[in-house]
Amino acid sequence: MKSPITYSPAYTLVPTYECFNRCSYCNFRVDPGQDNWLSLSTAEQTMKRLGSSQVVEILVLSGEVHPRSSRRKIWLQRIKDICQLALSLGFLPHTNAGPLSFAEMESLGQVNVSMGLMLEQITPKFLKTVHANAPSKNPVNRIQQLEQAGKLKIPFTTGLLIGIGETDADRLESLEAIAKIHQKWGHIQEVILQPHSLGNLQTYQNENFDLAELPNLIASAKKILPNDIKIQIPPNLIRTRELLIACLDSGANDLGGISPKDEVNPDYPHLTAQYLQEMLANGSYELTPRLPVYPQHFDWLSPSLQKLVHKKSLKIKKLG
Repeated sequence: MKSPITYSPAYTLVPTYECFNRCSYCNFRVDPGQDNWLSLSTAEQTMKRLGSSQVVEILVLSGEVHPRSSRRKIWLQRIKDICQLALSLGFLPHTNAGPLSFAEMESLGQVNVSMGLMLEQITPKFLKTVHANAPSKNPVNRIQQLEQAGKLKIPFTTGLLIGIGETDADRLESLEAIAKIHQKWGHIQEVILQPHSLGNLQTYQNENFDLAELPNLIASAKKILPNDIKIQIPPNLIRTRELLIACLDSGANDLGGISPKDEVNPDYPHLTAQYLQEMLANGSYELTPRLPVYPQHFDWLSPSLQKLVHKKSLKIKKLG
């Protein structure tokens, strides 16, 4: 019997690319005030065009408006409105919008079946290097958000950005921190191991993460993380069948949201589900669609969200 490798049939909507952080490896952001925010009418038109597709998840991925900005409340409401619109059109929203206050997270939790925030690395040393101009990348804030998600019973995705100057010990420490929080709250669904990959817009010119190291890191993560957390890898950053299979053999078991465009790594086009199925053909793995919320967390959701999730569960079974 083949082992299932899961993915989420997804589409990404970006409320705004503007971000007050200036991470030196970023290929996503634009300066505050230099972006036209996604309108609700455009979001609606886009999602209506997806109506007959296999898309289940709407990933709402946003740049960050400063917490003290006069536009912060408008920004948060725009995100919430997009999520509500997605729900009304039959999609399941998953939002990643940077660190949020407890109240902000509670508000967005009402209109999302899951949420996410990359821990990246727990060491504070990057506040002097790649995060020197990115105050919200303080690991204290990110750990706090993981804790808040647990308290609010929000199914959650987090992960590590690897290859930005961290040591092996840094990586293990970050994984151990995630494991400890999950053991307390039981809410983390996936941990992403995302290799740094050079893009055209970034200023950070260090070399790409050595992908040959990834299977060993996955094996270490499998030992550290609880068994109910999936280890997610982005297949568009791995690039060869041989390396993908090596990563799966080492314990990776999820390929994340498969969307037409990787907004975080726009220089590396997403592979289609069909292409990935062909890559895994004649092997011991089988690509299997999933929801952005896992069955063990269905009862954490409001009755209205549960109703939609159960409906989408039937669609996922047909896709599989």
